[in-house]
Amino acid sequence: MKALWYDGKNDWEKAHNNIQDIEDNNGSWIHAYLHRKEGDIWNADYWYRRANKKRPDVSLEEEWGNIVIALIEK
Repeated sequence: MKALWYDGKNDWEKAHNNIQDIEDNNGSWIHAYLHRKEGDIWNADYWYRRANKKRPDVSLEEEWGNIVIALIEK
């Protein structure tokens, strides 16, 4: 959640620094989202695979919201 908070504050670097060492499914999903946002699709797809997800066909804003909801509902 901390990484998403930094991303919401438009601080991609801090968001990435907070998530890069968390390799569970949720951490990998956030990591994938951040690389998708960065425009590094190859890297994003790697992290989506690690999260057992496919790159979504939704806006970045919608994906951010989907991640937040999924984490809150856990």
